[in-house]
Amino acid sequence: MKIIILGGGKVGGTLAEELSSEKFDITLVDSDPDRLHGLRERLDIQTVEGHASHPDVLRRAGAEDADILVAVTSSDEVNMVACQVSFSMFRTPTKIARIRASAYSTRAGFFSREHMPIDVLIHPEQVVTDHIERLLQHPGALQVLDFAQGRMQLVAVKVYPNGPLAGKAISALREQLPKVDTRVAAIFRRDRPIMPQGDTVLEVDDEVFFLAGRRDIGAVMSELRGHEKPYKRIMIAGGGNIGERLARTLERRLNVKLIEFHAARCQVLSGTLDRTVVLHGDATDSDLLLEENIENTDIFCALTNDDEANIMSSMLAKRLGARKVLTLIGKPAYVDLVQGGLIDVAISPQQATISELLVHVRKADIARIHSLRRGAAEAIEAVAHGDARSSQMVGRTLDEIALPKGTTIGGIVRGEEVLIAHDHLVVEPNDHLILFVTDKRRIPEVERLFQVSVHFF
Repeated sequence: MKIIILGGGKVGGTLAEELSSEKFDITLVDSDPDRLHGLRERLDIQTVEGHASHPDVLRRAGAEDADILVAVTSSDEVNMVACQVSFSMFRTPTKIARIRASAYSTRAGFFSREHMPIDVLIHPEQVVTDHIERLLQHPGALQVLDFAQGRMQLVAVKVYPNGPLAGKAISALREQLPKVDTRVAAIFRRDRPIMPQGDTVLEVDDEVFFLAGRRDIGAVMSELRGHEKPYKRIMIAGGGNIGERLARTLERRLNVKLIEFHAARCQVLSGTLDRTVVLHGDATDSDLLLEENIENTDIFCALTNDDEANIMSSMLAKRLGARKVLTLIGKPAYVDLVQGGLIDVAISPQQATISELLVHVRKADIARIHSLRRGAAEAIEAVAHGDARSSQMVGRTLDEIALPKGTTIGGIVRGEEVLIAHDHLVVEPNDHLILFVTDKRRIPEVERLFQVSVHFF
C-alpha cells in the first residue's frame, strides 16, 4: 500500500515512523529540508521537499498511484486544498485531513465529494478532549479507551505499593470481582509486555489493562482504586482549544477554574464559558495557585501548547497539594520520563490522533485502533466476516484460532451483547473482536486472519 503523508511535524513524523515499521510504502512531503533529512536518516521512507498542496509536488510524491493521502500539515487550508488537488487531478482513493478549526467542521455537507472531497476528518483537539474526559470519569486510570461505540472499555491502572492489586495473582482477581465479567488483557512491566496468565503475580509499578463492558467498568475501577474519590474540583492551565473544550464539557457538573496567560484570550473565554471561573495569570506562579486553593483541587490539568510550561506547572501544583495532575506533552520522549513521578497522567496528543488515522490504513475491516504505551502496542477492534469455509475466524472457538505470538483476544461485541473472551466462545459473522498486539511486527499476520478467502464470493 502506497501512502503519502503531507507534513513532517509531530503527527506526520510519528505516523511515518509507525507505518514504515510495518513495511508500508511511505512518502513524506514537507517544505523544511532539515526536518526531511532527520526523518530520512531515521526511517526507511522517501521524502519530497515542497509545498504540500502544489500539484507538481504531489506528482513528484507519487500521487498518481497512491492509495491514501494523509494531510497533517499545520495549516487546515493547505490540508484541504491538497485533498482537493489529489481528488481532482489524481483521483486518490482515500483522502484524510487534520482540521483544527471548528468553523469548518460545523458546516453541514461541506466535506463531501461535491464541495471539499475529504473522506476522513481528524479533529485532534476534540480527540484529546474526549480522551481527557474519559480519564476524569475514572479517577486513578492511566488510559480509558472505547470500543464498539462505547459498549466495551479498556482501562489501564498502575499497581501501587499496598494497593488492592500489589502481590495479587490474576486468578485471585476473579474472587475479588465475583459479580463482574472482566479480563486482564495486557500487562506492562518495566516497559516490557507480559502475556497475562492465571498465575501471573502483579508487581508494584506494573501497568495493567482491564477489559470489561461499559456497565461493568465502573465496578472494576471502584474496586481497584480503593478509596479514590470522584473528581469535583478541576483546575485547567491553558485556555486554548483543548482547555476551552474541556471546560465547556465539564462546567455544568463540576467546579472548574481555568488559568490563561493572555488577557485578550481571557476576555474571549469569559464570554464563551458559562460557569467556569477564568483567571488571568501564569500557571507556574505559586502565589496564584495558592490564592486559588490548589491544595483543595482534585485534579490539575496542564493543557498549554508548551511542554516545559505544562511539566513545571504540574509539578508545582502537585507539590502545593493538588491531589492529581494530568499533563499534555507533545514530545513522546518526555512522556515516559515524567509519568509516574510527581505527574500522575501524561497524555501524548499525537498518539491519540494517530490512533484515529491508523484505522484507515489497515487491510482488514478495522473499526477502532488504540495505541498503548505510547505506540509500543495496539488494541484493535476488528470485524469478522465470511463463514467457516472462507474465514480463519468465523465458526471457530477462540482456543482454535492460531493467533500470532504476542496477540490475545480480550472480548467480543455481538450486536448489543458484550462477551469477555473465554476459550469455548465461538466467533460468529460480524462479531467485533477486541485484540491486543504487543509485538507490532505481527500486525500484518493479525490482518490476514480477518481477510476472507475467495470461497466467500
